[in-house]
Amino acid sequence: MMQQDQAQRITVGTGEAAREIAVLREDGAPGRCGILWLSGFKSDMAGTKAEEIAAFARTTGRAVTRLDYSGHGLSGGDFEDGTISRWAEEAVAVFEAFCREPTIVVGSSMGGWIALLLARALLERANRENALRARTDLAARLAGMMLIAPAPDFTEELMWKHEFTDEIRDTILREGRFERPSEYDDSPYVITRALIEDGRDNLLLGGPIETGCPVTILQGQRDDAVPWRHALRLVDCLALDDVVLTLIKDGDHRLSRPADIARLIAAIDRQAEALEAEAG
Repeated sequence: MMQQDQAQRITVGTGEAAREIAVLREDGAPGRCGILWLSGFKSDMAGTKAEEIAAFARTTGRAVTRLDYSGHGLSGGDFEDGTISRWAEEAVAVFEAFCREPTIVVGSSMGGWIALLLARALLERANRENALRARTDLAARLAGMMLIAPAPDFTEELMWKHEFTDEIRDTILREGRFERPSEYDDSPYVITRALIEDGRDNLLLGGPIETGCPVTILQGQRDDAVPWRHALRLVDCLALDDVVLTLIKDGDHRLSRPADIARLIAAIDRQAEALEAEAG
């Protein structure tokens, strides 16, 4: 299990936007893929899936990197200051600082959106450099992607357009925040106007999405937070990538049952073994 004193601290951003986030890194054996875990909204790196993936990585000699977004878990900052842009910036910073080996990025729920934004940021940077070597290096490092009930654009498509009533939308616009009851604990989720408006600057489902790597998606059909058709829409956008979608008929949003965890670990292992075999 993760211990607080094992986490490293890095600073992301500058000036008033600077914040300290916690990162847990465990090195692996040479020649093996690494794993980067990206949690969901108001989740942290000590959750069930994150711990099980870390244990799997440990037993198979693979590196694993986890982080808590600002305002989450062991990281500093106020949750209400968080936005998709800030959390994506933190994921990019951790990837660049810690993920030296070919890495499979595993994103759960909101973490799936962050994973896709991470890929976009890395591709844009490689294109700006306009060098074949930059794109080759990116392909070698961002080796694969595993998305669990991915929730790209959830602030707009799932919350603002469908879940929120006119009264809730008015509250957010007028007061700048809304306390949304949590399905998982007694603490409400605070949805800020800044989160909604920043989410609109990061929407992905309106056009093609390129990751530059193979993508595997696990999606429960009894997910009442992210409808399974949302995953189908994402697959349509990932037209340039090799994508495998598995629909789990009785699966909920968390996909944390023993059978779900086993399916997830097996899928990561298959992707990693294929990538390692291809690398020779």
